[in-house]
Amino acid sequence: MASDRVASLSRTTKETDIQVSLNLDGTGVTDICTGVPFFDHMLDAFGRHGLFDLTVHCKGDVEVDAHHTVEDCGIVLGQALAQALGDKRGITRYGSSFLPMDETLVMAAVDFSGRGQCHGELSLPTQQVGTFDTELGWEFFIALATNAGMTLHLRQIAGGNSHHILEAAFKAVARACKEAVAIDPRIADTIPSTKGAL
Repeated sequence: MASDRVASLSRTTKETDIQVSLNLDGTGVTDICTGVPFFDHMLDAFGRHGLFDLTVHCKGDVEVDAHHTVEDCGIVLGQALAQALGDKRGITRYGSSFLPMDETLVMAAVDFSGRGQCHGELSLPTQQVGTFDTELGWEFFIALATNAGMTLHLRQIAGGNSHHILEAAFKAVARACKEAVAIDPRIADTIPSTKGAL
């Protein structure tokens, strides 16, 4: 049965041209091309570990740097999450994940509350992984959470390798989101809030 929890969005500015498609009930099939190789690797991990079918194509001003590309992809992916969830009827709403990766351990917890915010800390020991500015990881998560209407807590518990910390963060957020957006058949016709709306 085809999922109706899907979204396809485009966003074009003077800095980026982005197309995103998302299926929340997928199997982790990804098609990622942003012009930023490490970021492609992270988005691929996000789709695969969230079991989201995810396409992200971006042409950005990477000759300046990757900031606009990374942040704007977070904006559009967040908007796609919100669109695919609709009124959030029947979702679990909350999700969390502790993700180990060798010496690294990262915790992510999410609430699709409608109040987009991002809290926490990643202590990255280097300024770059390959050509990727490591501070852009946090910019992505802020943009994702804000535009998805998702409260995100993201904390590094242990870690000494920037690649591992960022990869664990993307995977932890993906797995927390997978849990939160899952349909609970016991509440399939209700919105998981005492207010009756999210």
